[in-house]
Amino acid sequence: MSDVVIREERVSAEEYIDFLKRTDLGSQYPRERFNERIHRLVENVSISLVARNREGVIVGVLFGLTDYSYWLYITDLGVDRDYERRGIGSRLMKEAHELAGGEKDIAVYLIANENAVPFYQKLGMKFSDDVMQYNHIDWTEWTVE
Repeated sequence: MSDVVIREERVSAEEYIDFLKRTDLGSQYPRERFNERIHRLVENVSISLVARNREGVIVGVLFGLTDYSYWLYITDLGVDRDYERRGIGSRLMKEAHELAGGEKDIAVYLIANENAVPFYQKLGMKFSDDVMQYNHIDWTEWTVE
């Protein structure tokens, strides 16, 4: 899609929060210390890919953590509801995989929203049962609006 450009860039927390309101990603974050934590997120992810339309508005985002040698963990992948099913998510995943080191070297992990599972399966991802978790955080569900 030529009217959407993807590039590596850091976005402000405010711009990312505005984007979250136009996606289904906004329900993945707990309410506790939301603004403070989003500021840390956008400043510290290893990979920050942003898709913008011709007007410069964010229509897709992928954030990832990587060691650039073995693994890439996708923390955020979202597309503006008005831009879904145009290949933006697939392009973001492909670009992130390449930035991290490529398909031959980098294993990709993520936690998928149940509605996104078919998308990830279409990309060739499979369920894993060897992931462990330590989670003792306060977590009040809500949606960014």
